[in-house]
Amino acid sequence: MGLLDFVKDIGHSLFSSGDEKAADKIKDHILSDNPGVDPLEVKYQDGFVTLGGSSQTWEAVEKAILMAGNVKGVGRVVSEIQVSEAADNAPGELGGAGAGQYYEIKNGDTLSAIAKQFLGNANAYPKIFEANREVIKDPNKIFVGQKIRIPA
Repeated sequence: MGLLDFVKDIGHSLFSSGDEKAADKIKDHILSDNPGVDPLEVKYQDGFVTLGGSSQTWEAVEKAILMAGNVKGVGRVVSEIQVSEAADNAPGELGGAGAGQYYEIKNGDTLSAIAKQFLGNANAYPKIFEANREVIKDPNKIFVGQKIRIPA
Protein backbone atom coordinates (compact mmCIF):
# COMPACT_ATOMS: atom_id res chain seq x y z
CA MET A 1 0.00 0.00 0.00
CA GLY A 2 1.28 3.47 -0.82
CA LEU A 3 0.20 7.00 -0.01
CA LEU A 4 1.19 10.21 -1.77
CA ASP A 5 0.20 13.81 -1.11
CA PHE A 6 -0.51 16.25 -3.95
CA VAL A 7 -1.28 19.94 -4.34
CA LYS A 8 -5.07 19.87 -4.25
CA ASP A 9 -5.85 23.15 -5.99
CA ILE A 10 -3.81 22.61 -9.18
CA GLY A 11 -3.89 20.06 -11.96
CA HIS A 12 -6.21 18.85 -14.68
CA SER A 13 -9.79 20.06 -14.14
CA LEU A 14 -12.04 17.04 -14.48
CA PHE A 15 -14.84 17.82 -12.04
CA SER A 16 -16.22 20.55 -9.81
CA SER A 17 -16.57 20.52 -6.05
CA GLY A 18 -19.36 18.23 -4.89
CA ASP A 19 -19.46 16.31 -8.19
CA GLU A 20 -20.98 12.91 -7.40
CA LYS A 21 -19.25 11.42 -10.46
CA ALA A 22 -15.73 12.56 -9.50
CA ALA A 23 -14.54 8.96 -8.99
CA ASP A 24 -15.87 7.95 -12.42
CA LYS A 25 -14.19 10.94 -14.06
CA ILE A 26 -10.85 10.15 -12.40
CA LYS A 27 -11.19 6.51 -13.45
CA ASP A 28 -11.96 7.49 -17.06
CA HIS A 29 -8.96 9.84 -17.01
CA ILE A 30 -6.64 7.04 -15.88
CA LEU A 31 -8.12 4.52 -18.30
CA SER A 32 -7.69 6.95 -21.23
CA ASP A 33 -3.94 6.23 -21.02
CA ASN A 34 -4.29 2.90 -19.22
CA PRO A 35 -0.96 2.40 -17.48
CA GLY A 36 -1.66 -1.30 -16.83
CA VAL A 37 -4.06 -1.58 -13.90
CA ASP A 38 -6.92 -3.97 -14.60
CA PRO A 39 -9.52 -3.94 -13.25
CA LEU A 40 -9.18 -0.39 -11.96
CA GLU A 41 -11.28 0.74 -9.02
CA VAL A 42 -11.46 4.39 -7.94
CA LYS A 43 -13.06 5.88 -4.83
CA TYR A 44 -13.13 9.64 -4.20
CA GLN A 45 -14.16 11.54 -1.09
CA ASP A 46 -13.24 15.10 -0.10
CA GLY A 47 -9.96 15.21 -2.05
CA PHE A 48 -8.91 11.71 -1.07
CA VAL A 49 -8.61 9.03 -3.78
CA THR A 50 -8.27 5.31 -3.16
CA LEU A 51 -7.16 3.17 -6.09
CA GLY A 52 -7.77 -0.56 -6.25
CA GLY A 53 -7.32 -3.36 -8.73
CA SER A 54 -4.35 -5.39 -9.86
CA SER A 55 -1.27 -4.87 -11.98
CA GLN A 56 1.69 -6.79 -13.33
CA THR A 57 4.14 -3.94 -12.58
CA TRP A 58 4.91 -1.34 -9.93
CA GLU A 59 5.52 1.19 -12.69
CA ALA A 60 1.84 0.91 -13.72
CA VAL A 61 0.77 1.49 -10.11
CA GLU A 62 2.99 4.57 -9.81
CA LYS A 63 1.64 5.98 -13.08
CA ALA A 64 -1.98 5.45 -11.99
CA ILE A 65 -1.26 7.22 -8.69
CA LEU A 66 0.34 10.18 -10.48
CA MET A 67 -2.51 10.41 -12.97
CA ALA A 68 -5.05 10.52 -10.14
CA GLY A 69 -3.00 12.89 -7.99
CA ASN A 70 -2.36 15.42 -10.73
CA VAL A 71 -6.10 16.10 -10.98
CA LYS A 72 -7.40 19.37 -9.52
CA GLY A 73 -9.33 18.60 -6.34
CA VAL A 74 -7.19 15.60 -5.35
CA GLY A 75 -4.89 16.13 -2.39
CA ARG A 76 -4.02 12.58 -1.41
CA VAL A 77 -3.92 9.22 -3.17
CA VAL A 78 -3.66 5.83 -1.52
CA SER A 79 -3.01 2.70 -3.54
CA GLU A 80 -4.51 -0.63 -2.64
CA ILE A 81 -3.59 -2.04 -6.06
CA GLN A 82 -2.28 -5.57 -5.84
CA VAL A 83 0.94 -6.20 -7.78
CA SER A 84 1.65 -9.64 -9.18
CA GLU A 85 4.10 -11.66 -7.11
CA ALA A 86 5.80 -12.51 -10.40
CA ALA A 87 6.60 -8.85 -11.04
CA ASP A 88 10.38 -8.75 -11.38
CA ASN A 89 10.43 -5.02 -10.78
CA ALA A 90 8.54 -5.02 -7.49
CA PRO A 91 10.21 -2.61 -5.05
CA GLY A 92 8.30 -4.07 -2.12
CA GLU A 93 6.42 -0.85 -1.50
CA LEU A 94 5.55 2.29 -3.38
CA GLY A 95 8.69 4.35 -3.85
CA GLY A 96 10.88 1.64 -2.31
CA ALA A 97 14.14 0.19 -3.61
CA GLY A 98 14.01 -0.39 -7.36
CA ALA A 99 11.38 2.28 -7.91
CA GLY A 100 11.91 5.71 -9.34
CA GLN A 101 11.60 8.73 -7.09
CA TYR A 102 9.04 11.51 -7.13
CA TYR A 103 9.60 15.19 -7.76
CA GLU A 104 7.23 18.14 -7.44
CA ILE A 105 7.66 20.76 -10.18
CA LYS A 106 8.77 24.14 -8.85
CA ASN A 107 8.62 27.60 -10.38
CA GLY A 108 11.22 27.93 -13.17
CA ASP A 109 11.72 24.17 -13.62
CA THR A 110 12.18 22.59 -17.04
CA LEU A 111 12.51 18.91 -17.82
CA SER A 112 16.09 19.62 -18.92
CA ALA A 113 16.97 21.19 -15.57
CA ILE A 114 15.33 18.31 -13.72
CA ALA A 115 17.25 15.81 -15.88
CA LYS A 116 20.53 17.59 -15.12
CA GLN A 117 19.77 17.57 -11.39
CA PHE A 118 18.72 13.91 -11.13
CA LEU A 119 20.28 12.18 -14.13
CA GLY A 120 23.41 14.32 -14.49
CA ASN A 121 22.67 15.36 -18.08
CA ALA A 122 20.19 17.98 -19.29
CA ASN A 123 19.89 16.15 -22.61
CA ALA A 124 18.44 13.13 -20.76
CA TYR A 125 15.10 14.93 -20.35
CA PRO A 126 13.38 12.50 -22.81
CA LYS A 127 13.85 9.75 -20.19
CA ILE A 128 11.82 11.78 -17.71
CA PHE A 129 9.24 12.65 -20.35
CA GLU A 130 8.82 8.98 -21.34
CA ALA A 131 8.53 7.89 -17.70
CA ASN A 132 5.67 10.40 -17.32
CA ARG A 133 3.98 10.24 -20.72
CA GLU A 134 0.58 9.65 -19.08
CA VAL A 135 1.00 12.74 -16.89
CA ILE A 136 2.97 15.06 -19.21
CA LYS A 137 1.49 15.35 -22.70
CA ASP A 138 3.98 17.96 -23.94
CA PRO A 139 7.53 18.27 -22.49
CA ASN A 140 7.23 22.06 -22.75
CA LYS A 141 4.03 22.16 -20.68
CA ILE A 142 4.66 21.24 -17.08
CA PHE A 143 3.13 23.15 -14.19
CA VAL A 144 4.14 24.18 -10.68
CA GLY A 145 2.93 21.62 -8.16
CA GLN A 146 2.72 18.78 -10.67
CA LYS A 147 4.25 15.59 -9.30
CA ILE A 148 6.30 13.38 -11.64
CA ARG A 149 8.42 10.20 -11.52
CA ILE A 150 12.16 10.36 -11.89
CA PRO A 151 13.15 7.02 -13.43
CA ALA A 152 15.65 4.87 -11.52
